[in-house]
Amino acid sequence: MDSLLDLLSGFILWFTAHAMRNPNQYHYPIGKTRMQPVGIIVFASVMATLGLQILIESARQLISKAKPDMDPTKLHWMIAIMVFVTVVKFILMVYCRRFKNEIVRAYAQDHFFDVITNSVGLAAAVLAIKFYWWIDPTGAIIIAMYTINTWARTVIENVWSLIGRTAPPDYLAKLTYLIWNHHEQIKHIDTVRAYTFGSHYFVEVDIVLPEDMLLHQAHNIGETLQEKLEQLPEVERAFVHIDFEFTHRPEHKTMV
Repeated sequence: MDSLLDLLSGFILWFTAHAMRNPNQYHYPIGKTRMQPVGIIVFASVMATLGLQILIESARQLISKAKPDMDPTKLHWMIAIMVFVTVVKFILMVYCRRFKNEIVRAYAQDHFFDVITNSVGLAAAVLAIKFYWWIDPTGAIIIAMYTINTWARTVIENVWSLIGRTAPPDYLAKLTYLIWNHHEQIKHIDTVRAYTFGSHYFVEVDIVLPEDMLLHQAHNIGETLQEKLEQLPEVERAFVHIDFEFTHRPEHKTMV
């Protein structure tokens, strides 16, 4: 089951990465970067489902007291195959961790997960045959709980990135400092917002410029500030709103 889901999850991550490399400004005017956390969520959900299936099957074996039945030849083949797969997974984990792409790093996490579960599963299976039959389903339950916990946390982390969670206070302070020192004509900073919209931040800024400033001067200050913000590696898009005072009520639609 784990090997089958490896193929399925690999296809999901490949399809997500392939779709992100083919932008379409008409159908997706702000890009496809949000496909990255969506692909990871689907991938992690599949792996968490595997953990639930293992948990159910292990509980069934414990209740029915189904003892493993394996001859020495099959046992040797099982050990050889599991050791070989674990070594290959470890090498792939080290290789994938060299990349900064979140999708590839998610696959590195999957390989690390496989190294852990294969090692525990092999030890439990061998000990069950040599000593007590219940060690095998007990080891499987440990693997299942680890699987569900690991991938459930991955799902939650990526869901947070899609629902517009605010950036940490220190990052907002960094943005405020950058904005305030952008141009000497900036008289006041009304609003600084940064929130997740996929794997990066959307930034919204309201600045106050002199009332008698010429339009082209105000435009240049706002545009260069936008470009400066979008050069930050964590920022996907930045929006700069220019005003001449800050006593009015917020103009944006109130979010529920």
